[in-house]
Amino acid sequence: MPKRVLILCTGNSCRSQMAEALWESLGGGSWQSESAGSKPSGYVHPLAIQAMQEMNIDISEHQSKSLDQFQNQPFDLVVTVCDNAKESCPVFPGAKTTLHWPFQDPADATGSEEEQMTVFRRIRDEIKDKIETYLQTLKSEGESK
Repeated sequence: MPKRVLILCTGNSCRSQMAEALWESLGGGSWQSESAGSKPSGYVHPLAIQAMQEMNIDISEHQSKSLDQFQNQPFDLVVTVCDNAKESCPVFPGAKTTLHWPFQDPADATGSEEEQMTVFRRIRDEIKDKIETYLQTLKSEGESK
């Protein structure tokens, strides 16, 4: 039975969408990931889709979802990836662990599309590194028991 992680953000259009897909990919079948927003934007940002496509991960069919639909579900881990979500998200009583990993919102990037893509790539890579480190720590802790 895979562990379940829920990644929360405000709009569920960039950071949490990238994190959901990265966690699914990096988890190697041992994790089921979901993402949601406290105020869903209703779309997945095109530059987030493009940034993930560069890693051969397709999120073009992902939907922006409300955290309400996950409210009564059990999760091994809930991760907030923005300060607004940390402040506005309800407590998840079914979560065994809750973590806060704030990342800059790439949707706030300005400049040309290439300049904006640079920000999306950086945030994508920061999220990837954070997830890899977390999963490696879990693996190390599991091996030391």
